[in-house]
Amino acid sequence: MTLTASASSAVPGPDADDRAVKRERMLELLDRRGADSIVLRSHTAVAWYLDGARTHVSLAADPVAAVVVRRAGDELRVFENEADRLLAEELGEASELGLDVVRVPWHDELAPASLAAIDEADAAAELRAARASLLPGELARYRVLCREVADVLTDAATAADPADAERDVAARLAAGLVARGIDPLVTLVAGRERLGYRHPLPTAAPLGDRAMLVACGRRHGLIANATRWVRFASTDEAAETDAQRRIHAVEAAYFAGTRIGGTIGNVFEAGIAAYARHGFVADEWRRHHQGGATGYAGRDPRGTAQVADRVQVDQAFAWNPTAPGAKVEDTVLVRTSGIEVLTADPRWPTVRVRGLDRPIELDRVAFG
Repeated sequence: MTLTASASSAVPGPDADDRAVKRERMLELLDRRGADSIVLRSHTAVAWYLDGARTHVSLAADPVAAVVVRRAGDELRVFENEADRLLAEELGEASELGLDVVRVPWHDELAPASLAAIDEADAAAELRAARASLLPGELARYRVLCREVADVLTDAATAADPADAERDVAARLAAGLVARGIDPLVTLVAGRERLGYRHPLPTAAPLGDRAMLVACGRRHGLIANATRWVRFASTDEAAETDAQRRIHAVEAAYFAGTRIGGTIGNVFEAGIAAYARHGFVADEWRRHHQGGATGYAGRDPRGTAQVADRVQVDQAFAWNPTAPGAKVEDTVLVRTSGIEVLTADPRWPTVRVRGLDRPIELDRVAFG
């Protein structure tokens, strides 16, 4: 299979109007706190504020840049050895929008604790609220990203063979993402023998007659999350199809509960209550996290009963209810008109559940 870069480079880049709104949201935060400055130091916060700039070199390392938001203007702090590339390739018009660029020697601390009146860690909930409602430029980029992640999952599933090793399928997933300029943050693959694991890091085990594929990809700071299932034989099909139908019903309870103005904690409680109603063990939800808000973090935050964050208009979510041999996950957007599924590929088979097309298993026996 030959991989070529997609047309993703045509996706809208930094947006001056979006950035002005983000700065206004940060100034409102400072007003509420009676403070004059805040330092943003995580990938999540910095990428959001800089309109999707890649803030990493290693995906496992700390950001190479930080931002200090002050009433008088913004200061971009970037390691000296990364500054030229970051300014030339990541920030677009950012260098022309009032950023005071400070080049920090690579061997010094990027953003000392005393740099600003408020540290990001001390305003975590307020920062989540500030970035929750996605702006027009962000939404344009996110829709394209989500569609492409769904495409990659479909391509990998339709190319898979029962004899393929999980790692081979994961390699195709990762390659498909990278070819589109998407960072493969998570690529999980489980064949028949490993479906009991909720987070199946791929191994050399063969897929066998049924497999689950998961991809979480990041581009422009935004993260798309989705799960798909593929079947190669009719073993246990009736029971597993029934479990899939019931897990869709649990997901529908999460969607119904995701109402603008309500708390994420309330959504979580509505979702977990649905397990018993649909024939699962009542505490099945304890065996795996259930997802939550998403966007510039894989879960922003992960849903629990204690999360008091309010659901906002145009906020992204990725709920992922699971049970033995059953899971469903897509990235969706909360609109005033209801839930919009973003990680959709028209090639993938679906079933209608409470007004939404939801993914079912790709039956390779029927579709070849």
